[in-house]
Amino acid sequence: SLPGVCLSLPGVFPLTILLSLQTFAIPGSLFLSVLAGFLFAFPLGLFLVCFCSASGASGCYLISALIFKRTGLIERYLPERLESWQAQIKKHGDDIFSYLIFLRITPFLPNWFINIASPVIGISLSTFYIGTFIGVAPPMALAVTSGSQLYELTSQDDVFTWRALGLISIFALLALLPILAKKLLSKRIEGKQL
Repeated sequence: SLPGVCLSLPGVFPLTILLSLQTFAIPGSLFLSVLAGFLFAFPLGLFLVCFCSASGASGCYLISALIFKRTGLIERYLPERLESWQAQIKKHGDDIFSYLIFLRITPFLPNWFINIASPVIGISLSTFYIGTFIGVAPPMALAVTSGSQLYELTSQDDVFTWRALGLISIFALLALLPILAKKLLSKRIEGKQL
């Protein structure tokens, strides 16, 4: 039965590793996401991967809040990158949720940096968790789908095809729609008030 598989060693072990990889910002989660697609039906596999990714990233966020934020290590060792991201956060302040989803879908900032810098620049844990959960879904959906066809894959390139990258790009653009709509609406309102 499905609950039996989820609670068995083959089901729990990769998810525990995925959670640990995300918490300590260690690469390798793509392959475990593919394995989740092999072990579970697509909807459950995708949910579990998104849950583990968001929970693990939140663990990294909390470690950063406890260690890096108090000691100033990020400001000391990654000042340019942090200043650049702070400027972007200030620019998108009202739309930080959509911007965070966009960053999770696209490769513009490495996920490890988003995880450790978010508490330092003041992104709330709830916004961070939900944005991560939703933002990792499109790329992980491709990995989980590939897991159901694991016996046919021969390389990592089989997961990220041009079609798949096109779909991820569409999801990234969709994440920006609320920001663009808000800006267009505010310009129209300002234009009518003049």
